[in-house]
Parts: sequence; structure tokens; C-alpha cells
Amino acid sequence: MTPETTRAAQTAGVAYAGAAYLLWGVLPLYFLLLVPTGPWEVVAWRVLLSFVFCILLLTVTRGWAAFGVIIRQPKLLGWTALAGLLIYVNWQVFLIGTLSGNVVETSLGYFINPITTVLLGVFVLKERIRRLQWAAIAIAAIAVIVIVVAYGEFPWIALSLTASFGVYGLIKKKIGPAVDAVSGLTLESFWLIPIAVVQLIIVALTPEGITMGANGWPHAVLLAFAGVATAVPLLLFAAGTRRINLTVIGMIQFITPVMQFVIGVAVLNEPMPTERWVGFVIVWIAIAVFIVDLLLAARRGRRIPRVEPA
Repeated sequence: MTPETTRAAQTAGVAYAGAAYLLWGVLPLYFLLLVPTGPWEVVAWRVLLSFVFCILLLTVTRGWAAFGVIIRQPKLLGWTALAGLLIYVNWQVFLIGTLSGNVVETSLGYFINPITTVLLGVFVLKERIRRLQWAAIAIAAIAVIVIVVAYGEFPWIALSLTASFGVYGLIKKKIGPAVDAVSGLTLESFWLIPIAVVQLIIVALTPEGITMGANGWPHAVLLAFAGVATAVPLLLFAAGTRRINLTVIGMIQFITPVMQFVIGVAVLNEPMPTERWVGFVIVWIAIAVFIVDLLLAARRGRRIPRVEPA
């Protein structure tokens, strides 16, 4: 691969990943447009319509052959089922947080997520990490303690989001190139169809009932595109990670929680008492340490001389 080709691939990778994180950053505003639809109904439609969208993508991209290879491997099917369950938990908690006026806390979960990923690498993949990474982990832990003790609330939304997405990322890393992005999302959505159907039945039995089509056609169209809003960022993210290294991904991924934090505080006017500010400032210090470590590691990597093969 020529330097020009490599540079073009990296530029495309940054564009794909950046677009994914930008879309994830504005998702709270999109889902708030779906009110009065509740979080359980939104996630149910999100699952069903994501599956439909992925089926269309497999047809358009002629990906059925690759999909057929995957479904003949029971071990891969098991991993995609587990990944589907985890991303379901992530979606459901995110919607509950967004539609209950806790967008700031959802941003906290995604601020902590990179550090959670590092911890999973240590304890699950037996990876060794650097001193600054340990320092970032310790500072983030102090932040969570401060929020719990000083603010008086356990941040279950934030911790559920970072745990579910962290383990989801770990599984995606494990199955690696054996499962392409569209096939993987198709299977993850497929395994969740029974859960989505049960949720819709339960919602239909509540006094509010199913809101699809009951609040005018603009609302119905927005709700129908919940599947696309779910699938597109995940596919862009997969395209980006194939083209750029994890250091760059580590930098770009903070776009999402920053945007969500700004939306929660400046747009939705969520309360930010002093105790909560203290907790977030400590989290941002941990992130600063984490980014400094990534930059130093990238600089050291560039300094290592490349040995040409004999």
C-alpha cells in the first residue's frame, strides 16, 4: 500500500468514525422528538426496524453469501446472541436515561467508557497497561465515589451504559473479522426480536397503548426511522475502526459524551449542583491523563525505527 493510499484510508477512517460519534452525540435530541413514545416502545421499534434495515442492506450489498457462512458456525452465533443482549441493555438504559431527563448522566457513562475498556483488557484479555492508564483508572474511580457520596445518588445509568458497551466492544473484538458489520448487526437484531415483540404486547396493554400512528404522520415517520438512526452510526463506526488505529479512535470517541453533556446542561437545562460538577471535573482530569498517555504512546511508536525485511 502506497503512502498516498494509506493516507486516504486514514482520512476516510477519521471521517467515518467522526460521523458515527457525531450522530451518537445528537441521538438524545432525536429520541426526545419521539415523545410521548416511552423508552420501552422506542427500543422495541428500534430492534425490529434495525433488523428490516439490515436485511435491505444485505440485499443491496449482496452480503447474503457472507451471512450464510456465519450462520453455519454455532460458536459465532452464540457470540452474536450475547452481543445482541448487551447492546439491547445499552439501548434500553440509554432511552430510559434520555427520556427521564438524565442526559447528563448518560454522557458520564460514555466519558468513563474508554477507561472501562482498558480495565476489561487487563482483567479479561490479560493485557498490560501503562502507569498513566492506571492513574486515569484510579482518578475515574474517585470521581464515581464523589458522585455517589457527595451528590447522594448511585449513577446506575452511567455505570450500566459503560459496562454494557464495554463488554459489547470486547465481544466485537473477539469475533473480529469473522463477522462483518452488517451481518453482525443483522444477527444481533434478529436475536432480540422476541424481546421486542413481548415489549410491544406489554406496552399495548398499558393505558397509553402503542403510539405508532397515534400522534400524526410526522411522529410516525420519526419513530419509523429509529432503526436507521440505530444502524447507521454502528456501521460507520465499523468502517472507521477498520481504517485507523485505536489511538485515533480513543481521541475521537470523546465527541459523543461532550455533545451529550452540552445538550443536557445547555439545551435541556438539567440540574448541575456543585457536587455533580466536582464529580465531572474529576472525570475530565482522568480523561486528560488518558489522552496524554495515548499521545505519548503514539509518539513513542513513531520513534521506533522500522526494520526492512531481508
